[in-house]
Amino acid sequence: MGGYHGGTGRTIGIITLVVTAVLGSAYLLGRNLVPDPSQKDSAVTATGADHPEYADQSAPSGADAVPDRPSVSPSPTPDRTDGPGSDPNFGPMGTQLSTGTGEVALTFDDGPNPDYTPQVLAILREYHVKATFCVVGQNAQAYPWLVQQIVAEGHTLCNHSWDHDVGLGARSPERIRDDLLRTNAAIRAAVPDAPIVWYRQPGGAWTYPVISVSRDLGMTPLHWTLDPADWQMPGATQIASMVVAEVRPGSIVLLHDAGGDRQGTVNALYRILPELAGRFELQALPNRGT
Repeated sequence: MGGYHGGTGRTIGIITLVVTAVLGSAYLLGRNLVPDPSQKDSAVTATGADHPEYADQSAPSGADAVPDRPSVSPSPTPDRTDGPGSDPNFGPMGTQLSTGTGEVALTFDDGPNPDYTPQVLAILREYHVKATFCVVGQNAQAYPWLVQQIVAEGHTLCNHSWDHDVGLGARSPERIRDDLLRTNAAIRAAVPDAPIVWYRQPGGAWTYPVISVSRDLGMTPLHWTLDPADWQMPGATQIASMVVAEVRPGSIVLLHDAGGDRQGTVNALYRILPELAGRFELQALPNRGT
């Protein structure tokens, strides 16, 4: 009997060890199958996308629902390592970073806006400066007369997505294409013959799909050289001081005429334009891609 009980004990012990090993393996396998929420989606590759302000800012549909949202932008010094070779004209993922000449280009994002765009146009007119306006489709649809005025005064246009969706580049190519085409349609409803050869991704949150789609539609992806962070509304003095100090030949300067209170940007132009005009040739980006 003693031998029998000993054999049973050994058998039970072996079974216990086997069951424990199996349960432990299942636990570890289960942990590996559950996504770690701390890991970001590797499919989204965006300059500065780790910034908390890069939340999806999709606006409600309809021309009557055009919110004033703070524009968001990454670091004023974008990573140039993704461009073709070491060409300083190219920025993240081969986007256009410079004019490629000694000229300086001022660009205005997120408009048009009935409060600020007319002021910007009036100051540009006063100093005989042409610029490039990166327009949001909803705003172009809501304020077509401002798009018409932009073109009539010799400025160039850039597609800036339908509703400033910072996460657009992470969406399907079909959805990206629909967004960009919808924006172009709103612009062309106001100015049927105006060229639209530039595309700027909201927030500079570039991905390869959004670059590919914009190129397929005949638009050159447009980044910037200098971001004075006017979207943070630091005041006219700080905006003007940074632009004047940091601008270089070939700079593409990022400014805003919508997306929030842009009076600081408007006021800064009274210093920016005369000082830059004395040092550089200020021109709109050409109505042709590069």
